[in-house]
Amino acid sequence: MSLIKFDSLSKIYEEGDSQVRALDNISFEINEGKFVAVMGPSGSGKSTLLSVLGCLNSPTNGDMLIDDIAIYKLGLEKQADFRFEYIGFVFQSFQLIPYLTAIENVMLPLAIAKMPDKEKRDKAAKVLDMVGLSGKFDRLPDKLSGGEQQRVSIARAIVNEPPIILADEPTGNLDSKTGVEVLELLKELNGKGETIIMVTHDTNSARYADYTIEIKDGQIIQN
Repeated sequence: MSLIKFDSLSKIYEEGDSQVRALDNISFEINEGKFVAVMGPSGSGKSTLLSVLGCLNSPTNGDMLIDDIAIYKLGLEKQADFRFEYIGFVFQSFQLIPYLTAIENVMLPLAIAKMPDKEKRDKAAKVLDMVGLSGKFDRLPDKLSGGEQQRVSIARAIVNEPPIILADEPTGNLDSKTGVEVLELLKELNGKGETIIMVTHDTNSARYADYTIEIKDGQIIQN
């Protein structure tokens, strides 16, 4: 079943008198429950594709549908609500708040959820357990290894139970052994039903995906 659909979508940036077609009339679909790698050279459009997928960057032309909802035809407030419900983000640089503990970082997406604080903490604790960080709830990010920080980032991404995880070079700042552990964790989450779209430059990382979308000069060259 198709969960994500790009329909003749373009993203054009104006640079002085010229235009840059970061995404150039692309169409593709991603089925629910798939693990998809997105690859391409620097400047190919990978980051723009991920930002459009994340409901963060309106296309110039065309549509993106998630769960048959035309996201960019919604108002900004409804787009934000949709992003909260549907999408979890995992970043190369972790993007943890340095003065918040692991569990406080994971609780951040629950800030607007209508539930008691204890329930929020319990939910955050549960996902930290799931990613193998039992006993490290109260550590600040600088007291965690890079791999542990990325596990906190993944826990934060899934605490809302979104159906889609967007991972931007999730192993880029990790050594190879720790990177494999993170990829295996993503694969495990995919096995539980998460749809994962991962931007990567690493062919070994891409092997964890069900298939690869290759992008060059804003166009899909392999799907």
